[in-house]
Amino acid sequence: MTEHHTIEIPQQAFDWYDEYAHGDIDRRTFLSRLATLAGAGVTMNLLTAALVPNYALAEQVSFNDPDIHASYATFKSPDGHGEGRGYLVKPTAATGNTGSVLVVHENRGLNPYIEDVARRLAKQGYLAFAPDALYSLGGYPGNDDEGKAMQKSLDRAKIEQDFIAAAQFLKARDSTNGKLGVVGFCFGGYITNMLAASLPGVVDAAVPFYGTPAKDAIVGNIKGPLLLQFAELDPRVNATWPAYETLLKEKKVNYQAFVYPGVNHGFHNDSTGRYNEDAAELAWSRTLAFFGKHLS
Repeated sequence: MTEHHTIEIPQQAFDWYDEYAHGDIDRRTFLSRLATLAGAGVTMNLLTAALVPNYALAEQVSFNDPDIHASYATFKSPDGHGEGRGYLVKPTAATGNTGSVLVVHENRGLNPYIEDVARRLAKQGYLAFAPDALYSLGGYPGNDDEGKAMQKSLDRAKIEQDFIAAAQFLKARDSTNGKLGVVGFCFGGYITNMLAASLPGVVDAAVPFYGTPAKDAIVGNIKGPLLLQFAELDPRVNATWPAYETLLKEKKVNYQAFVYPGVNHGFHNDSTGRYNEDAAELAWSRTLAFFGKHLS
């Protein structure tokens, strides 16, 4: 069982971390705000340790697990950065009858938490592929601050094309049954929605975790099925949901949406204090059931 900090963190701190994680405030501003909450037994060290990712906590499936084989693979991305690269994890007992799942990271590159999500899927029998949007700059740099700055420096449209190319690369693998799922978190939730709209004939099942919808120009192309996962304490993303849901209903898209009460954006990420074990495990069990239904 993963251990996490048990200090009571004020909701304000989570809200500020969300602003910081999404580039709305810089690190100095974030830390100076946090300093106003320190005291009464809660030190700055405790607050930052609880909020900032500790990727040692996020390993649920070891890269040495005998049930999986992990490596890296490159793919052509002519409309993106020319070439992409990702973490490819396959079950060692692959039968060829299983689907594949594209795993899309947050706004800071392919960090260890996302690699672990790919391993978790391979452990369930899927061919999992987690591309790194930062590959053209040398890849995820080993820390989130630098990764976030690197991702922000890249052309967003080219990143999107890289993920479109990655989805097509994975769909074409002959070691699977040809069914493709996508799951993504935060920025990856947006990319998941974008792929479902950009490639409605390629994506067979999409699970965006706290992601905003695709752009207006393409969102109407969406076919589904979709399983949308939201955190109750996530006003930024949740504000986009009513209009998106209206469109999904108009288009008669097969979708299910769940809002997890009392949890923050990022609740599935078990490397930070935003992690909520109960909500994360429920959301993940629903994700696996959804993929089991649509990718088998």
